[in-house]
Amino acid sequence: MATAIIQEAWKNGICEFDTAQGYGISEEVLGKALSEMGIAREVRIISKFNPNLNPLDAVSMSDALDKSLKRLGVPYLFGILLHREEMLSLWDKGLAEILHKLLVSDRVKYIGVSVYSPDKAVQALKTEGIDIVQLPTNVLDRRFEKAGVFELADKNKKKVYIRSIFLQGLLLMDVEEIPEKMTFARPMIERFESFSRDSGLTRQEIALGYLRMEAPGAKVIFGADTPEQVRENLRTWEKDISFSLVSEVKEIFGGVDEKILNPGLW
Repeated sequence: MATAIIQEAWKNGICEFDTAQGYGISEEVLGKALSEMGIAREVRIISKFNPNLNPLDAVSMSDALDKSLKRLGVPYLFGILLHREEMLSLWDKGLAEILHKLLVSDRVKYIGVSVYSPDKAVQALKTEGIDIVQLPTNVLDRRFEKAGVFELADKNKKKVYIRSIFLQGLLLMDVEEIPEKMTFARPMIERFESFSRDSGLTRQEIALGYLRMEAPGAKVIFGADTPEQVRENLRTWEKDISFSLVSEVKEIFGGVDEKILNPGLW
């Protein structure tokens, strides 16, 4: 199935794939698919260091990168990210030098960091040596938009990759299927569902259309369990939404509770 999903993405023009050392066997699975398709040297792969690594251990970091390259079957990575924003505190304590050595070794093209908070995104975007910032954003979670993160990235010529575009699937979930422990989220999802019906657009179309309008310079990360999900996301991405609908989203879904936005609190 994994190869079929990658094939569907590739034939539709997707050439960048996101993975991580800490995502089980995802690097091996992706590497096998790329090898079977014969495109390992044509794709762009972004991975993340295992968060349990000591980022100030140069040997461990270098070895981890080599192991990723071997698992993926690629000569170099397009990007390697720090998995946690807290690691930025180590940047001037030796981490910058360690990561720079990986760059000049030609095993990775860009260095980046995965963040959760807007202030850490701003810090990363202002840090020399960091070229990629991955962050969560969706129609409910507009913290980075409000903090001017996307404008700053454009100004500083940094790359932004948006994850959690459907808020871990919550935005597309049937209200009846929301787990009992997350009843606090039901009123907001009911409101989004109602907004979707009134607008004549699916929730998926609103979610993707909003990002396309509000963060045109960013790239969007989506996952898929089947080739059909890849096709559906791509079809939906091409759906235009109006400026007035974007304005409505901002008005109706402003000030969403942190408990809903942060999956760590679920």
